Parts: sequence; C-alpha cells; structure tokens
Amino acid sequence: MTSNCTVTKSWLPRQCKLHLRMTRRLKLLQTWQKAHAAQEDYQRMLDADTSASCESFDGFSSDTSYNGEKDDANVKKRKRNTKSKATSKYGKTKKLIDRDKDKHVDDSYLAKVEHLAKIRQKQEEDKASVKLHSFNREKDNSAALSSANIETLKYLESSGCPGKVKGSLTGKHGPIQYPEVILCVEVYHNKHAWKKTHEFLVLGSQTLTELRDKIRCLTDMVMQKADAYDPSGYFLIEEIFCNDTRDPSAINYSEPIFDWLKNCKKEALAKWNSILSGVGKGRKVPFDSKPISKLPNFRSVDMQRTRFCDLGFRLGSGYLYCHQGDCKHGIVIRDMRLIDPDDVQNRAAYPLLVYQLKTVLKKCSVCRIYKATKVTLDDKLAGENPCYFCDNCYYLLHYSAEGTLLYGYDSFEVHDYLQDYS
Repeated sequence: MTSNCTVTKSWLPRQCKLHLRMTRRLKLLQTWQKAHAAQEDYQRMLDADTSASCESFDGFSSDTSYNGEKDDANVKKRKRNTKSKATSKYGKTKKLIDRDKDKHVDDSYLAKVEHLAKIRQKQEEDKASVKLHSFNREKDNSAALSSANIETLKYLESSGCPGKVKGSLTGKHGPIQYPEVILCVEVYHNKHAWKKTHEFLVLGSQTLTELRDKIRCLTDMVMQKADAYDPSGYFLIEEIFCNDTRDPSAINYSEPIFDWLKNCKKEALAKWNSILSGVGKGRKVPFDSKPISKLPNFRSVDMQRTRFCDLGFRLGSGYLYCHQGDCKHGIVIRDMRLIDPDDVQNRAAYPLLVYQLKTVLKKCSVCRIYKATKVTLDDKLAGENPCYFCDNCYYLLHYSAEGTLLYGYDSFEVHDYLQDYS
C-alpha cells in the first residue's frame, strides 16, 4: 500500500499534495489529543483505585494479608483493562486514519486510471480513423511507378541473394518434359577468379543463351551506360566454341582464334601444352609432363541452337565464358542429376538462380544513407577525392534552386557510379 501511495503522490498536483499533508497533520494532532485524554482518564482511575484500597486497609486491619493481595489484584486488573481500552481506542483511530488515507489514494488512483483509459481509447479511435496507404491501399491499375522506382526495383531484384528457392519466380508456366536433367552451373568473377558470383540450376534441354541472359556482370552495365554494348559472346566448353549470333551486329569471337590456330601452330601448341601442364608465372614445367604433338579439334556452333544435353562436359572442370571483348568468367558444371518432385516444376523458372554473391553497396559520402550513383574527381565542394554522391546530395550541392550548375564541368569530373560485387 505504501508503494501505491508514493506513486499516487507523484501524480497529484502541488496544491493537492499540500492539502493532503495538512489533513494528515490535523488527523495526527486529533489522535494525539485523544490518546492524551485517555491517558489522563487512566491516571484518574488509578488514583481512585489507590484511595479506595487505602480506605479498605484502614477499615479491615485484622485481615491485612488477604485484603492487600485482593486489592493489588483488583488494581492490576483495572490497569490492564484501562490500558487495553486506551490501546484499542488508539488502534481504532489509527485504523480509521489508514482507512481514510487508503480511500483517498484509491480514489485518486482510480481517477488517474480512468483518465489514462480515456486517452488510450482516443488513441485507438484516431488510429482506426487513419488509413495507412502502405498497408490499406487498394489496388489501382491506373497508377504507374516512376522511372526511379522501377530502376530501384530492378536493382534490388538483380542484387538480391536468394536462399533455397521453393517456388516459381515468374508468372509464366511451362511444362517439363520427363525425364529431365538438372545441372548445377557456377559462374565466377572476371577479376577474382576464386570468387563465385552466381549459381544456377539449369535444365539439360535448355539452350546456352538462356543461361547467358541470366548472368549479371558489371561490364555489361558499364558498356550500356557508355552506349558501346556488344551483344557478342561465347562459351568455350571442352573443344566447342558456342557463339551468340542472335543479334545481326554480333561478332564471331572464335574466327580470329581459329585463324591464329591455323597460322601459328607451333605457338598454339606450346600454349596448349602449358595450359594442360598448369604452367604459369613463376612455375616450371614438371619432369613427368609429356608434350602433346597435336591440337584438339576445335569447332564452333551457334549458342542459341545448342542445348546443354548436346554437349560433352566433365563435372567439376573449368570452362570459359567471354563477353564484351575480353571480359572472361570461369564456368564450372558442378553437379548433374535427374529432376526431383521437390524441385520447381515450372520450366519457365529455369535457369533458376540459387546463389548470388552479396553486394556491398557503396554509400553516399554526404548522407551515408543512400547508395552512391555519382563519383566526382577534383571537386572543390567535396570533402574527399574521389567523392561519392547519391542523386539527391549531388544535385543539392552542385545545382542552384533554378536548376543551373554552380560552376562548370571543366573544373571537376563527374561519372556515373555502378555498384560492383564485393
């Protein structure tokens, strides 16, 4: 009860606290007066008993021992009765004070609780009256996303890192012809050859172009920004060059390689022997290595007409994917198995991305919140060189309210910044 009283006091205003303090003092004073009066009554009764015992002693002196013991017993009994009465009266008074105090505390506490309940009810009503557009928005087919939102969604879709895929990732549906084979194909980084960037599940009946269209590389994005995108590319699997010739402007990358093999046989043979023996920079030719006197029978096919089941390959062997001239990625077919009922039963979902290297985003050097989309060099307004900006911070710093550049591009360089894998 003490803790409740303390909590309630903190809620009361200052005037109420003063009033409560004065009320308690008055009640304590009244209690003290009543106790003092009871004590005086007890003293008077004690004096009266003493005088009565003295009179009885004078009148009956012949039986002193008996009367004295009896009178003493009566006096003690009266003392006990008087003391118990005073104590009970004081106890009743104290109980009344505590009861009034508890009643006052309970009333103020209940009033505070009712006030808080009304506030909570008002909050619930306000919350119910407000409709959050992000949760309660009805579907509006006429509403169109802005170009910035569409680009953001595409980026998030491309830079996601899915775990175990359990369903179809596309709205289309295509039946799977049984028996079907699933290949696990790994794609590695173009500069860091040990770093895996993608892993796909590919059907054996799918063409190589379907896999190529799923591979994301920063070089493609840079060439698209520079308006110099080259649709050409090839896979080198065992002795077969699979060239992508879907675009009329595509170049057959294997033609100059075949010309080099034809015109420089000795050099090509030495290069091939060094590749097979694993000789690199700073390594010597092993003693037990036997040179090969004949090159493999290389040939080229169209990528869009070649299926994985049409190729001969070895599990775990490294193959090559080349695009944009000289951007080269290692390709490894890690596993091959029959399709399982637990796999995605939708052909349109394949090649199925089951792993993608997590992208560490470079954030804006100003706000440290949004991803960087611009990079400046020798910028006198920037705090560092080079400096990375998001679109908002870049335009707020370098452009006026009328949309004009504060100082010319000849004093600094600005480029679009594309996020790469970590």
